[in-house]
Amino acid sequence: MNVTDPIADMLTRIRNANAANKATVSMPSSKKLVAIARVIKEEGYVEGFRVEDTEPAKTLEITLKYGPKKQKVITGIRRISKPGLRKYAGVADIPRVRGGLGTVIVSTSHGVMCDRDARKKGVGGEIIAFVW
Repeated sequence: MNVTDPIADMLTRIRNANAANKATVSMPSSKKLVAIARVIKEEGYVEGFRVEDTEPAKTLEITLKYGPKKQKVITGIRRISKPGLRKYAGVADIPRVRGGLGTVIVSTSHGVMCDRDARKKGVGGEIIAFVW
């Protein structure tokens, strides 16, 4: 199946699996999706991820994280920059999610990273998504 926006597809799969209290979610893999999964894992929103070499293409499997009593760690996840309308921000204009309690995923010239890392390195870029 050909997907127009694989990042939005990834975020929607994570959102739906989280709402249904699923342990894992799988999707077609790409370098950009693996980089986004790495950032989400580093920020502590998911337990882990792995790339499986299946036919006809590789599959990215993300293990979701829940607190005690099945409390959701991800309360919201939203795509910001879309194929029809790209959103870019300089280092001074990178937004804060929930007053700094959430995470902004930014695609920079130094790779995909969270907003705190982008501010430390002094680089801006495309605002991919908000996670809180």
